[in-house]
Amino acid sequence: MYVITGITGQVGGTVARTLLAAGKNVRAVVRDTSKGGEWLRQGCELALADMRDAAALTRAFKGAEAVFVLLPPNFDPSPDFLESRYIVSTLRSALETAQPDKVVCLSTIGAQASQSNLLSQLSGMEQQLGQLPMPVAFLRAAWFMENALWDIAPARDEGVLHSFLQPLDKAVPMVATADVGRTAAMLLQESWQGVRIVELEGPRRISPQRLAATLGRLLGRDVHARSVPRDTWEQLFRSQGMHNPLPRMQMLDGFNQGWIDFAGTAIHGTTELETVLADLIQRQA
Repeated sequence: MYVITGITGQVGGTVARTLLAAGKNVRAVVRDTSKGGEWLRQGCELALADMRDAAALTRAFKGAEAVFVLLPPNFDPSPDFLESRYIVSTLRSALETAQPDKVVCLSTIGAQASQSNLLSQLSGMEQQLGQLPMPVAFLRAAWFMENALWDIAPARDEGVLHSFLQPLDKAVPMVATADVGRTAAMLLQESWQGVRIVELEGPRRISPQRLAATLGRLLGRDVHARSVPRDTWEQLFRSQGMHNPLPRMQMLDGFNQGWIDFAGTAIHGTTELETVLADLIQRQA
């Protein structure tokens, strides 16, 4: 039995569909039954559990050949990352009790960085879950290509891509969520000992200028990348409702200054930027 958390998201959903296509038994972990109907129809077993409920997670993980875990995204965390630390503690307790054969965790590029930033939530996850007694693999994925969803409307309406990634000609590791999900499914079916780190990016690195040009081709209009000045970030993020924008700003600084990067040599997915952007544009049509 393969147990999948985050199954209603893009990565978790791909993990589950890949395993089902390979004939594997899949248990979908969802917060309520209304989110599980699609997966029941596809042949999954259902387990109800909140990521903050250790007892429910333990029941969901029992008898598993492998478990896929990820942290719910939190872009506006408390200064001490209290929310993610609590979930990680809950996950560790449940996994220690349930004793699945192995665990695959979705992590991030730059998880090894010592500087505090938004991705430090996943650094903490690696530190805690890396102490589990069973084999654990951390899949460190690059910047998701799907983050460009928020760029489509201004690109289409204004011909501008407002970029926090700077300088505009700097290529950044990016990857499609489909490649992340397929790689996680592959890891779940492999065997290893101890802690394993797998770093993953797409076929080629992508600069804001290339992202803008690709959007322009797909939208049929000129689109130009424009830097969002660093000294405006805090006010902008607060105006959007964020209470603690500093970790997000530090993460962007890490990408721009180069200290958020892979620790070793990453493997490459196959999904091209054009494929992801075309799908995102279709969804917004």
